[in-house]
Amino acid sequence: MLVQGDLNRNHGGHGPTFQFLSCTGSTVDDMLAGAEHSQIDEFNTTATADFALLSIGGNDLGFFDIMNSCIFRFYSFYSGTCESSLQRASEQMAGTQFENRLRLVIMEILDRVRWEKRPWFTITVTGYARFFNADTDECDDYSLGMWWRGPKLKRELRQRMNAMVLAVNAKIRKSVDAINAAFAEPRVLFVDYDDAFEGHRFCEPNVVEPDYARNETWFFLVGGLDNAPPQMGEPGPGPKDALLPADSPLVDAQNCIGPAQESGDWGEMALCMMAMAADRDPMLRMADGEVTAQNGMWYVPTYYGKTFHPRTLGHMAMRDRIYKAWREHYHVPLY
Repeated sequence: MLVQGDLNRNHGGHGPTFQFLSCTGSTVDDMLAGAEHSQIDEFNTTATADFALLSIGGNDLGFFDIMNSCIFRFYSFYSGTCESSLQRASEQMAGTQFENRLRLVIMEILDRVRWEKRPWFTITVTGYARFFNADTDECDDYSLGMWWRGPKLKRELRQRMNAMVLAVNAKIRKSVDAINAAFAEPRVLFVDYDDAFEGHRFCEPNVVEPDYARNETWFFLVGGLDNAPPQMGEPGPGPKDALLPADSPLVDAQNCIGPAQESGDWGEMALCMMAMAADRDPMLRMADGEVTAQNGMWYVPTYYGKTFHPRTLGHMAMRDRIYKAWREHYHVPLY
């Protein structure tokens, strides 16, 4: 959307059309042709398609499970172990299936646009940024957990999660290189923007986490503030006004997990798991020590789906790295 806004401004409001197909929680299987809500099948190529922007991979490796068991523990004691979630992701990356499926989804996009008739068409694939500063032990006693005495942000955990992000980026780059090797000219550009987030991660020196007000953290926290600059619009709600209304109905703890899993939505999964945890343990306390209410969801922050995703300044840094890749690829000045 940021790229589209720039193109419109540079073309007097008459920039190229933009089709937004991204869906939170999507995996490769959700994108592939023939899937129930296939994003590739919805890609409108009747008009001339110039390029596509793609981000894929994290959900295939169990991104939510890792964040749930290692960081937030939405389902309290029943959230599973961090070690098992990290191990499952490592095992998936150790094989070739992850790379093969990435190549499959990229090739399906190229086939969809009939690449042989559109020599200018390219796909730009972005990687991911490491979430934590792992060079300091100041954060070892802090927690982002939702419940009392949540998991600590130990340096070893931060190092392991950061290493996993770098490994995912390496896999994506390898898949892109394998595809380009089959063409005379590169069809796919990989953009690694991780270093742009230096100084803007969680657990930076002298930061007491969770710090909802820190504008220089470029990832969302649950219910946290956006950091959009003034020209991008007003910042979103902060922690104090990001709770559901006091009369919000309690999520049905007995029947919510199926629909939440089917949706793949972070927010629905988190809401359901918190309701299930409160249902199983009526005296469960929140991180601030308050006991959960049994007749409402007043204690639940909104915007779960944004958690650990880049905020506006992070997205702007990603956009700038995309422009840099395009300048180098097309050998022309861009903005």
